[in-house]
Amino acid sequence: MRIICIAVFILSVSWAGTFAQSHKINLKTTSDLHRFFKYDPEKPVIITGHRGGMVTGFPENSIATFENTLNHTPAFFEIDPRLTKDSVIVLMHDATLDRTTTGKGKLSDYTYKELKDIRLKDAEGNITAYSIPTLSEVIEWARGKTILNLDHKDVPLAMTAKLIRKHKAEAFVMLTVHSPKEARYYLDQNKASMFSAFVKNKNDFDEYQKEGIPFTQMIAYIGPTVKPENKELYHLLNARGTMCMISSASSYDKLKYVQERKKHYHAIAADGASILESDYPIEAAEALKELKK
Repeated sequence: MRIICIAVFILSVSWAGTFAQSHKINLKTTSDLHRFFKYDPEKPVIITGHRGGMVTGFPENSIATFENTLNHTPAFFEIDPRLTKDSVIVLMHDATLDRTTTGKGKLSDYTYKELKDIRLKDAEGNITAYSIPTLSEVIEWARGKTILNLDHKDVPLAMTAKLIRKHKAEAFVMLTVHSPKEARYYLDQNKASMFSAFVKNKNDFDEYQKEGIPFTQMIAYIGPTVKPENKELYHLLNARGTMCMISSASSYDKLKYVQERKKHYHAIAADGASILESDYPIEAAEALKELKK
């Protein structure tokens, strides 16, 4: 019995060590959030999981996927809030259920109760045990663990701002904005709001500057590829403390082979991007570790 107890204790410690390895980004205040994303040339490239990431057995926009990614690398997550028929905010990239779930038709035709028996599929179409999460559930899960970047789908800006206030989540929830006007709306609700802003050229930069959107409260999405025009944006934005993000989700992540993708992840870092968004955040993080070595 004594030997069994010792064995159980050792196994428990081993399990505890495994779970303790999960990476966390624990921010307490909006000032912490702003500092986390302040540009510094000495900072390593930050990884963000596009819809959480895409790994066999783990569906996009699900807590299980976020947890799996954090078990391998520090990361924050771009996610997609949408409205059900009864105005519950859930996570779903598409307007329809067909691609990513066992359901059919428009998400907005279902009440949240009707969605509960529907199961999520992974990127290969395999049915998983996971159900569609609400944004409220994901926000409470993320507290003390990571940062959420909310894309703008069909949820009214006012409803999004209200939910963030309700959960007191301003320190770890940021907002994708496609224009300075969207950013201005959120700033009028909360002057400390943090943004992932579309700034894909000099004209976009000028528009954000003209609207008075603080560059210290944004990261800038500059596009999906490495190209010569990026250099001007790095110069303008980095000088104001703004990190620049390239998303490989619609470009290099589509390449068939790991080695091909790795080469482009290296190129993104070498180009000068501070943040790399990917459908394969675990793979991208490993590639950048190799580059550092």
